[in-house]
Amino acid sequence: MILFKDCLGRNIRLTDNRWEHILTRDEMSEQKEKIRETLLTPDRIKKSKHDSEVLLYYRLYEKTPVTKKYLMVAVKVENGVGFILTSFFTDKIKAGETEWKR
Repeated sequence: MILFKDCLGRNIRLTDNRWEHILTRDEMSEQKEKIRETLLTPDRIKKSKHDSEVLLYYRLYEKTPVTKKYLMVAVKVENGVGFILTSFFTDKIKAGETEWKR
């Protein structure tokens, strides 16, 4: 298990099981540092439209294994502690309520 901090000071866990899930996308194999950066200094945090306890952290990267993309990190927050559900590169930020913006 890896422990990260987010921009709001919360502890965010990444379990071995979730990391294995993330690695099903080949482009994510060397992206732990970008995941850490996205949690610590996101461009925007959105609330999931499907689960009120899930926050979607986005940060734009000019260079990724799949060109210029946002990295999205989905985090479930329970009792002030978060754990990463998934992470991947995407073209755009999803619609929905903004929780935090840089």
